[in-house]
Amino acid sequence: MSRVFVTGSSDGIGAGIADRLAAGGHEVVRHARDERRAADRRAAGVTDRFVTGDLASLAQTRALAEQVAALGEFDVVVHNAGWVSRAEQRPLTEDGLEQTFQVNALSAYVLTALLPVPKRLVYVSSDSIVRARIDVADLQHESKWTAGDAYADSKLAMTAIAFAVARRYPGTLCNAVHPGWIATKMSGDVAPLDVAAGSDTAVWLATSTDPAVLVTGAFFHERARVTFNEQAHDPAVQDALVAECARLSGVTLP
Repeated sequence: MSRVFVTGSSDGIGAGIADRLAAGGHEVVRHARDERRAADRRAAGVTDRFVTGDLASLAQTRALAEQVAALGEFDVVVHNAGWVSRAEQRPLTEDGLEQTFQVNALSAYVLTALLPVPKRLVYVSSDSIVRARIDVADLQHESKWTAGDAYADSKLAMTAIAFAVARRYPGTLCNAVHPGWIATKMSGDVAPLDVAAGSDTAVWLATSTDPAVLVTGAFFHERARVTFNEQAHDPAVQDALVAECARLSGVTLP
């Protein structure tokens, strides 16, 4: 059985992924934004260990990495945490960064860089990247911001980071996944899939020995390889994005 860390796993698709992993006998460490959210899950009967940290804060993201690293090595890390703005104006974090990008992409970069290298990395992305683009000169959407564009672009950036990591960590299976349109607090009840269905491919990538899983630098949906946006696969884009993430965070990817 594997030892797995799942970000953003106090509710939504992350909780579904963690629940399925735990039910399968794997040791799961969950992440919640704060202690209140962790306590709510414990009160609901979740017995897995929790670590906490707000991914909209670089300081808290670094502290979260320290908490996780102190627990020892993990076989799998699932970067699931995601956020979408409901505001009409561009949201900024305490670090002065656009919040959607920081939570969805930059935090995954920082955690990947600071944690011990696992055997597998799974990045939970979105099919919204089909309409997205990476503009390394304007990752913060300072020129024009909408919540939808910021979300799609941040998920494309996270996907490109995943593929950059796949090139740098040849001994790790590093892949991205679109879970489907899931009924969660973030997407709403009108979504057609439940959390159990949406967690399937991520759990498969994290744990299966199916030959189809034993690849790296690929994007999956419903257990099949797909390509939603060629820009994520461009090494030049990946390298420029990684360099900008290093500049913004002060953290260098090994």
